[in-house]
Amino acid sequence: MRRAGVVALNTFREAVRDRVLYNLVFFALLMMAAAIFVGQISIGIEEEVMKSLGLSAISVIGLLIAVFIGVGLVYKEMDKRTLYALLAKPVRRWEFLLGKFGGLVLTLAVNTLAMTAGLFAALLYVKHHIERADAVLLIAIYFILLKLMLVVALALLFSCFSTPLLAILYTSAFYVAGLFVVDMRTFHFAGETPAMVAFMRGLSYLLPNFENFNVMAPAAHGTEISRALILQNTAYSALYCGIVLLAAAAVFSRRNLK
Repeated sequence: MRRAGVVALNTFREAVRDRVLYNLVFFALLMMAAAIFVGQISIGIEEEVMKSLGLSAISVIGLLIAVFIGVGLVYKEMDKRTLYALLAKPVRRWEFLLGKFGGLVLTLAVNTLAMTAGLFAALLYVKHHIERADAVLLIAIYFILLKLMLVVALALLFSCFSTPLLAILYTSAFYVAGLFVVDMRTFHFAGETPAMVAFMRGLSYLLPNFENFNVMAPAAHGTEISRALILQNTAYSALYCGIVLLAAAAVFSRRNLK
């Protein structure tokens, strides 16, 4: 674990030096500033509009970072040939993957923290005070971070056996499909067979259920989020990430790096 921590720290340092991160965070903060002006022309719902746009900005920017940087975590090391020197040392492949995962999650956490500060600064500018009900936004942002952890794990898995472009396509496809997991379990169409229904239902349980993490609308209206849902989403994210990382380690351990 100590070796994985070293890899995670180096990954975080490399990601922080990447100008793309600063551009994306700046764009997110700019969107939150724009939310202030949009909110001012939305009579009676200024606060809700600001919160919705702010949370959407954090989610979209975080998703871009998770996908476009996550798919290059392994490929970039192989392309620069730094991976071979690293694995020549007493660092196992699964430790390398775990470190890469931890480094990007740490990067996302820091960037999410910066964007969260921007959102609350925008709220403070408009409302001149922060209410206790605004704390529900922190839960919504925590759910966004859990969702991004799943995306990073998937991106890392696909980067272990495909090119960055294909990994982006695979990760994006899983993300979009994961938004419709509930619909897959209840959707019916003409000519369906019991086998097709069973297949769709089984597939819906294999795909990550990203809809569980979407509480932006209730958070924007100050609706309280239950502790049970917080625990459920935390456990679900940890379990799913663990399974995906195990699969990534199994694939990467069998990959011929010569």
